[in-house]
Amino acid sequence: MKLVFAGTPEFAVKPLRALCDAGFEIAAVLTQPDRPTGRRGTLTPSPVKVLATELGIPVLQPEKLKEDFSALQAVGADGMVTCAYGQLLTQEVLDLFPLGVWNVHASLLPAYRGAAPIARAIMDGAHETGVTIMKTDIGMDTGDIFLKECVAIEEDDTCGTLTDKLSVLGAKLIVEAMKRVEAGKVEFTKQGEGFNCKKVARTEVDFSKSASEVSRLIRGLSPAPLAFARIGELTLNFYQAAVVEGTDAPFGTVLAATPKKGLIVACGEGAVRLLEVQPAGSKKMTDRDFVNGRKVSEGMRFEPVL
Repeated sequence: MKLVFAGTPEFAVKPLRALCDAGFEIAAVLTQPDRPTGRRGTLTPSPVKVLATELGIPVLQPEKLKEDFSALQAVGADGMVTCAYGQLLTQEVLDLFPLGVWNVHASLLPAYRGAAPIARAIMDGAHETGVTIMKTDIGMDTGDIFLKECVAIEEDDTCGTLTDKLSVLGAKLIVEAMKRVEAGKVEFTKQGEGFNCKKVARTEVDFSKSASEVSRLIRGLSPAPLAFARIGELTLNFYQAAVVEGTDAPFGTVLAATPKKGLIVACGEGAVRLLEVQPAGSKKMTDRDFVNGRKVSEGMRFEPVL
C-alpha cells in the first residue's frame, strides 16, 4: 500500500516514524511551508519535514493545497494519513485516494473537534482524552470513527506532556489502522453530535476564579501560547501549577514567596502554587529559584484582569 503522510507539528512525528518502521511505503510527505521563527525570522522547516528529509522521503509544501494539488495527484498513492496537517481537505483531494484518507485526531471524537483538542480537554477539567482514527470527509473532524483509545489526564499534565502521550498512542493506532485497511478489515462507527473547540491564545490569569480553573488554564496553555499575569513591574509567564490549600486572603494575594514554600497565590477558591515561571525577557525557572532574590513577597497582589 502506497501512502502519503500529511502532518506538520511534533505531534505528527511519531506516527510518521511508526508507519515507516512498520514497513509502509510513504511515497511523499505533505507539510506546511517553512515558516519564520525567532526574533530574526529564520525560515524553519516543520518537525515532520525534518524527519521526512532524514528518511529521504520527498516533501510537498503547497501554500494552499486546495488551489495546488497537482503534485500530490502525481504521487499516485493508494491512501493518505493526516495528522495535524493544518489545512482542510477538499473533496477533490479526498477523491485522489482509492483507499481513503485517514486522520489521527487527538481527542475522543465527537468531543473536541477542531484546532486545540488537547489544550481544551485540560482546561475543561476532563479526566480522560485519547486518540481517534477516523476516515476523513469534508467536515471538521466529522468522519466515521474507525479506532479509538483512551488515556487518563493526570493532575500534573500540561498540554506538552499530554501531547507526547497522545503522539505515542496515535503512532500505535495508525499502524494498526493501516494494517486493517490493507487487509480489508474495516468497520466504522458513525459520530454523534459533537462540538468544535477554538484555537487557544495567550491568556491573562484571572485569580478570582477557583484554584482548579487557574491550574487547568496554566497547564492547558503550556508550553505555548502560555498563561501570564502581572505583579508590580513584572510580567510572569506560567508553565506549571498545582492546587494547594488556601486562606481567606483576597484573590491574587501572594501567600508565600520563599525558597522553601515556593510561590503560592490565593484564588477565588483555594490557592495555586506557580511551580514553573518565566519572567518576561528571562528564562523559565522553578518558583523556588524565582523567589530567591526577586522582588516578590508575601502580601503583594497580582493585578486583576480588567
